[in-house]
Amino acid sequence: MEEILDTHEHAEQPVALGLLDRIAAGAVAIAGAALLGMVAVQALQVFARYVINDSPGWTEPVALILLNTAMSFGAAAGVHRGAHFGFFVLVHTASPPIKRVLLALSNSVIAIIGGALAVWGTQLLLDGIDIPMAGAPLPQSAVFAPMATGGALMALFALQRLFAVLVSPASARSE
Repeated sequence: MEEILDTHEHAEQPVALGLLDRIAAGAVAIAGAALLGMVAVQALQVFARYVINDSPGWTEPVALILLNTAMSFGAAAGVHRGAHFGFFVLVHTASPPIKRVLLALSNSVIAIIGGALAVWGTQLLLDGIDIPMAGAPLPQSAVFAPMATGGALMALFALQRLFAVLVSPASARSE
């Protein structure tokens, strides 16, 4: 049953799974770069405000976009790796048939939430795309782009994990 929990770590990986691994690695890289960027922007903001006494107006909205990017892409990568929040003690102690149902349910819920984030994030992004952001030369709704993209990735990764649970071999179920 451990194979179902870690569906991406099989010796023989299908091409699609390797592609999802690369996408997840890209999400981690984007999240890491966003965190580093946010630290740099916040450091500049503190320096400008308290040393120069002239804080630029763009630092706060840019830091917010970078924070949203780090959280959304990091959450998506967490779904891919199975490192997201969950009641894993229950899953590990359940019998194999119940474990399979719990994993399918968990991945289904994550896929639905990711899909909702993608759809609603896209709607929010499009609704404010023509309104300029105060302090930065970006659309006001730019903060929703990472949520929409991260939600779509969460749904994709959760559906991959759900598929792996549903098609797992009987030997993994009879553990």
